[in-house]
Amino acid sequence: MNPAEDYIYKAPEPFNHIMMDLHVFISSNFPDAVLKYKWSLPFYYLKGNIMFCYINFRKKYVDLGLAYGSELSNKHNKLVAGERRKRMRSLRYFSMDDMDNKVLLETLIELQNLRLNR
Repeated sequence: MNPAEDYIYKAPEPFNHIMMDLHVFISSNFPDAVLKYKWSLPFYYLKGNIMFCYINFRKKYVDLGLAYGSELSNKHNKLVAGERRKRMRSLRYFSMDDMDNKVLLETLIELQNLRLNR
């Protein structure tokens, strides 16, 4: 198992279930996204070197960080800026009930289009 997958699978409960669901969702819907271990986090890249998103757990939630998320429309009003992050935005999941696949898919498609068309 690579370090990125190890990070996801060894995360404490309940975060590892949320992170595993996010990993499966991203891998299934964005098969060209490559999972790497960057900055001690599972980080997905497009076309080998274009930053896409990362998964991290914090004290109370799982953070799906979106590279250049500040440029997204935030039409669902779910993106969070976070502390000291100018360009990064995230979707935060405190429990499995917070996951809305429609919001997640639409946000990631918008991000993919943004990142690939720069």
